[in-house]
Amino acid sequence: MMPAAPVWQKGDDTMTEREKCDAGLLYCPGDPEILAEMFRAHELCMKLDAIPFGNFKGREAILRELFGSAGKDPVVEMGFKCDLGRNIHVGDGFYCNFNCVIYDSTRVEIGNFVWIGPNTTLCTATHPVEADARVNEKGEELAFPIKIGNRVWIGGGAFINPGVTIGDDAVIASGAVVIHDVPAGTLVAGVPAEVKKTIGKDHAG
Repeated sequence: MMPAAPVWQKGDDTMTEREKCDAGLLYCPGDPEILAEMFRAHELCMKLDAIPFGNFKGREAILRELFGSAGKDPVVEMGFKCDLGRNIHVGDGFYCNFNCVIYDSTRVEIGNFVWIGPNTTLCTATHPVEADARVNEKGEELAFPIKIGNRVWIGGGAFINPGVTIGDDAVIASGAVVIHDVPAGTLVAGVPAEVKKTIGKDHAG
């Protein structure tokens, strides 16, 4: 889970901006190396949208080029967007509905048989709250990884914030804004999302 008050630490001058990002330090998203990766990901997302949905093999080939890793039979509907692509790792049976956004400034790990509803966002990046720190010539930001367990269902229009971990078999209700970790086998809903019930005997407290 993202710290309640993030510490905006800077890396040393020997680190690249990508290394700072991966280490959880302040980094500049406008760095040429990061921008090159971003442009590559955006181009692949456009190629993905240009392939008819019925061409599953063609779409899967693009996904495997775009993602850091993917298990068996990944399916992503039209309108998918991501930031870098290389930081997205999905397990077997991944399904992503229309117009999903994964802002993968850092690692996004998704388990097996995860379903993501339409118009859902997973965002790893965040910015300083203080305007002086946020609005400067470098435009530095920070990123926290997102981890989603196995057999998770994320309803349409949900927003998963930086640093969140979602346990196995959890359900995220449509429109939920998730700012805290979600225990395994629970259903969360609301803004901000809260646990509404425990699902199944295997997860009973």
